[in-house]
Amino acid sequence: MKIRLSLGERFFDASNALLMLALTAVTLYPFLYVLFSSFSDPADLIQHRGLLLFPVGFSLESYKLVFENPMITIGYLNTLIYVIVGTALNLILTSFAAYALSRKGVRLVGPIMLGIVFTMFFSGGLIPTYLNMKNLGLLDSRWAMILPSAISTWNLLVMRTSFAGIPIALEESARIDGANDFRILFQIFIPVSLPIMAVMTLFYGVAHWNSYMDALIYLRARDLYPLQLVLQEILITNSTDSMMTSVADVNKGLVQETIKYATIIVATVPILLLYPFLQRFFVKGVMLGSVKE
Repeated sequence: MKIRLSLGERFFDASNALLMLALTAVTLYPFLYVLFSSFSDPADLIQHRGLLLFPVGFSLESYKLVFENPMITIGYLNTLIYVIVGTALNLILTSFAAYALSRKGVRLVGPIMLGIVFTMFFSGGLIPTYLNMKNLGLLDSRWAMILPSAISTWNLLVMRTSFAGIPIALEESARIDGANDFRILFQIFIPVSLPIMAVMTLFYGVAHWNSYMDALIYLRARDLYPLQLVLQEILITNSTDSMMTSVADVNKGLVQETIKYATIIVATVPILLLYPFLQRFFVKGVMLGSVKE
């Protein structure tokens, strides 16, 4: 049966479509501008005026200079370590805490949850945190990028809500068969909570990939720098001279801009590639708890 829409409904749908297209264009164009600029010839790009809808004077020289920079390679390696190890630790600890806090009969859940939620609004501050990290001997180490963010309060609350919605009959049947809490968590709760686990992986992974403030505060050894801190140096402090040793002096000012664009693309594209694989879980996971049955 085909539903006939009124003139007002068709006008509303058309207006929504136009608004969404406009928002998409406004959101997407800055990324496309950086992408097209990174593939453009520096001399042609500096002379271009108006919208940039395609690369002008196609050139890969900027990408060649970026990948020849050893700090980019070191930053990539460090970031992968922080993302993989950090996200794995995040998921394990958050799952443990969410499982314990979601079970009925656990004592003092109310006060514990109050203390956890309190940390969302109040923290010790930068200086006490820095002193704490120093006393623990974590300064200038990879753990300084992993342990302080081991559990996100918001992510813990979301995962706890997910685990609390799992029928208690599954847990009871497993206990009758002799399963302990670890087996129930890893063989029942996590497998039936794949959407929320995928969303948590995305949230934690993106947070680790984009993290540079912790590195800026806690790291001094350049061989521990993540990619985002290398990117920050290139974009903010204009430290691109080491990447242009093979460029003639007359062209250095031109190439410097396209190097910045190429570095942004190199640092952004990998994390964007995760979204298509996790998209089917994303909507279900983020909508968790929005409807009360």
